[in-house]
Amino acid sequence: MQINTNLDAAFTARQLSGAENTLTRAYRRLSSGLRINSAADDAAGLAISERMTGQIRGSRQAARNANDGISLLQTADGSLSSVSDALQRIRELSVQAANDTNSSSDRQALQDEARQLVQEISRMGETAEFNGEKIFSQSHSSIGGDPNKRAVLDGMRIGWLSSSETRIAQYYGIQGGGEKMYIGVSSFTDGPGNIAAFVGPPSQPGYFQDLQVDMADATPANLPNGGTYPFYTDRTVMHEMVHAVMNSAITQSVPTWFKEGSAEFIHGADERLKIDIAAAGGGAAGMAAVVGSVNGAGWASDSQHYSGAYVKVRYLHDQLKAAGAGGIKGLMQYLNKNPGSDLDTALQSLIGKNLATFESDFQANGVAYIQNRINLTNADTGAVGGLDADGGPEQTADSIVPFGGGKGYDPNDVLSGFKETFENLGGGAGSRQVSFQIGAKAGENLQVELGAVNAFALGIDDTDLSTGAGASVSIVHVDEALAYVNKQRARIGAQLSRLETAVTNLQSSEQNLIASRSRIQDTDYAAETAGLARSQILQQAAGGLIAQTKVTGQLVLGLLRA
Repeated sequence: MQINTNLDAAFTARQLSGAENTLTRAYRRLSSGLRINSAADDAAGLAISERMTGQIRGSRQAARNANDGISLLQTADGSLSSVSDALQRIRELSVQAANDTNSSSDRQALQDEARQLVQEISRMGETAEFNGEKIFSQSHSSIGGDPNKRAVLDGMRIGWLSSSETRIAQYYGIQGGGEKMYIGVSSFTDGPGNIAAFVGPPSQPGYFQDLQVDMADATPANLPNGGTYPFYTDRTVMHEMVHAVMNSAITQSVPTWFKEGSAEFIHGADERLKIDIAAAGGGAAGMAAVVGSVNGAGWASDSQHYSGAYVKVRYLHDQLKAAGAGGIKGLMQYLNKNPGSDLDTALQSLIGKNLATFESDFQANGVAYIQNRINLTNADTGAVGGLDADGGPEQTADSIVPFGGGKGYDPNDVLSGFKETFENLGGGAGSRQVSFQIGAKAGENLQVELGAVNAFALGIDDTDLSTGAGASVSIVHVDEALAYVNKQRARIGAQLSRLETAVTNLQSSEQNLIASRSRIQDTDYAAETAGLARSQILQQAAGGLIAQTKVTGQLVLGLLRA
């Protein structure tokens, strides 16, 4: 027995201390609701739970960000809806103005309303804001691209091509066989005053041929005719369409004078002929020079040769009519249906003369033909089917290619005989990039593109309803603007749907993370209260036993008394 060291008291004190520590920890957990109140409670658990807390709070803020983004896009969509309504009204006014029952004052009234709507579209696009920031891009880049090129393509889409095809089918009886044709305005130029347009080999794989317009000869476009006397882009396009259709419908080789003369005869070339006769000295001598320029198979691409070819084909047209062969139309159809024959064979079959005899007749009678059959003083152009050539309606430089005539405007299907592709001018309204942070980590964002919607960007700043031609152009431009706005709205709608999905996903992720963190960090009250009761009992028991450990010392005193 010893008194310096009371092992029982030491052991009991240690147990009491442990019970008190356990009791203290239970009190902290039960009072705070947290299983981990300091790093000492669970170092690894603390690190994991804190990382989860960052993810939870980041997800919560990302959801708020996404909801803010939804609000911004809803504001943008509301503005675009108003722009769309204004565009629909401008289109309605354009359709009304295109009707020739309207007087000049009527069209001016329509133009005044349209101008106000155009200005309001610009105002909405330039002032729409969210939280003090402009919503849309403020760029003035046009969806139509270069205005002159756009005007020429508009002319071809709105009527030049379809009117040409219709006229060729009516008076020549032939049309394309469904081949692919590329139509461009940027790939060719030889300067002003030379080749204004051409049909030639395809510039891209898979196409049958190209139709290219030289913008050096078509600027400014001056719709609806594409120019003024003596140059008209619409007639140039009709000329080239004859080549395009003949390339498809007539596979055999024919003389150049026949191809070029037919292309001139479709729209008439009296103005050119008059100028070339004067340039060659005028009178009979000038006429003889024009006729003689197409004597035989030789060809030079100058204006005199084109005039000579025009007169020669027109002379042939009358010869064919006199023989009951249906004029130039009968010849074109014969060549189309008899691909094994040449022009010589066709003429022998239709007028009983071979090509050489016809050539001699024309050289002998060409000057007299111009003097007696071609009227160079009236407004008729001398086109096939017109007043001078066939006793039909007068065909003037303005009326020969109806603007908005033919098949009509459809950007995907202008022609019946060809599958055409128009050059993409590369025009586009500027756009503004907006980034929405929709995740808890860096880089978890959504890029949103908001384009410009002012009148310049939409390509409607030059809307002109004061003429029927201007109204037709306006319909086309408004359709393009509506397609652009609708595309914007569709993209915004998709992004709204994505953001709403992102919010739902963030909320679900947050809920799951909270549940995971709770299992690590939160107090289990059932377990802790059971532990508390146990610790309280142990504390009380240890306290009582410490008192009992004094008995050993009392026994030692008893021994000493003895």
